Amino acid sequence: MEIITIVLEGAVAHQDSTGGAGTLRPGEVQVMTAGTGVVHSEFNPSDAERLHLLQIWIMPDARGHTPRYDQKTFGTAARSNALLPVASGRGGNGALTIHQDATLYVSDLEAGRTLTHALAPGRRAYVFVTKGELEVNGTALAAGDAAQIEREQRVALRGARPAELLLIDLP
Repeated sequence: MEIITIVLEGAVAHQDSTGGAGTLRPGEVQVMTAGTGVVHSEFNPSDAERLHLLQIWIMPDARGHTPRYDQKTFGTAARSNALLPVASGRGGNGALTIHQDATLYVSDLEAGRTLTHALAPGRRAYVFVTKGELEVNGTALAAGDAAQIEREQRVALRGARPAELLLIDLP
């Protein structure tokens, strides 16, 4: 599996049998290739602080990839009213690498602002609202809501209120 972890609040600690270790906080993204014998653990390192995260599991493009762990900080300015790629199998865009033809974007969208993401023929998108309120192709979504977009040429994202979101572009 390609496992992508995005912390929304708090922190998550990670340790694995390949030597990968770290603590992930908001603004950071972790990618792990797992499934060929790696053992790992993840836990909230705080007794007092709440942990809220997204963990996305994506089937890799092939079996048998070498286990690996990577983590990167993505600045808040780069995601403000923009779709910032944080994990991708397409490479070359500053995102962490995954073994699949998919790209994960994050965004902090101001109220009244609109972003458009073009979808190539045969591709689809998944949008998850992590905070605030958003319109996706005219449909209202609130924090915790998600939308799957198929057979569309674009995804129009409009901040009904300030919103934070994850968009996944995949085949």
